[in-house]
Amino acid sequence: MSIPLSILDLAPIRRGETASDSLAASVALAQRAGEWGYQRVWYAEHHNNAMIASSATSVLIAHVAALTQDIRLGSGGIMLPNHAPLTIAEQFGTLEALHPGRIDLGLGRAPGSDQNTMLAMRRNAASADKFPEDVLELQGYLGDETRIPGVEATPGKGSHVPLYILGSSMYGAAVAAALGLPYAFASHFAPDALQDAVAAYRQEFRPSAQLDHPYVIAGVNVIAADTSSAAQEQFLAAKRNRVTAMYGRGRIFTDQEADEILGSPAGQHLQQMFKYSAVGTPAEVSEYAEAFVKHADADELIVAHQSVSTQARLRSAELLADSVEHALAG
Repeated sequence: MSIPLSILDLAPIRRGETASDSLAASVALAQRAGEWGYQRVWYAEHHNNAMIASSATSVLIAHVAALTQDIRLGSGGIMLPNHAPLTIAEQFGTLEALHPGRIDLGLGRAPGSDQNTMLAMRRNAASADKFPEDVLELQGYLGDETRIPGVEATPGKGSHVPLYILGSSMYGAAVAAALGLPYAFASHFAPDALQDAVAAYRQEFRPSAQLDHPYVIAGVNVIAADTSSAAQEQFLAAKRNRVTAMYGRGRIFTDQEADEILGSPAGQHLQQMFKYSAVGTPAEVSEYAEAFVKHADADELIVAHQSVSTQARLRSAELLADSVEHALAG
């Protein structure tokens, strides 16, 4: 399988751990990912979620970048309607100045949380309607010529930090195609429109100064372990954790309660979110990933390693990288 592998790190705060533990684990994952040959690590902007520590995404990127060497780091993504484009340009312009050639800026349109949190962030509900215009404004700040007369990003101007459009629907595909930007599809949790969105993006793509041909990154869940049974146990634990994250409202369900919810209609929706998941031994995971690349018509895979402990997640990342390397060597 000749395709770049990357990692999406949600900086999970695991049961019994703290945000500090989570961030230390993210540093360790990025450090090892660089050694194992992953292309990039991205962090997602989420808010008001007690199980995710990547809310201050640019701060986390800065911290990890200072403790790693070569691997690219970025956002997967910054939810642009939550922010002024100038502010994001200054943040990522600063990151690029500190770590030249290593910074990506993935952009999403969703709030990254619930409606109450959106209001707490002083976000205007209509701001999502301006997403394409905000992307262009941000691109101008990071390029050589601002789109807002008399307003420039410092740092930022001339940095040309590469932009990526994230999405889980036809809307993101249309925006990415119209602006001539790479498209990252969130098939690791929103699988339904994957093939239609990628096909539309490739068909409608217009070359730009950043990109002269379509480029698709597809998300996939992975749990690689030394045995199939160990991987399946971790997969069940990951689903149980997702039940608590989605439906717990501050309560932690027992395993029996979580399993009952997984078997309910609400649980079926959650199970569908895990549709694209490679779970098993290195050989099984590599075989799945190769088939998924063709199914998604992807140029790059971004992997969400779903193991529920830090050591298991590191092991999963290592096993996947090794299995892909061996497949290429063969």
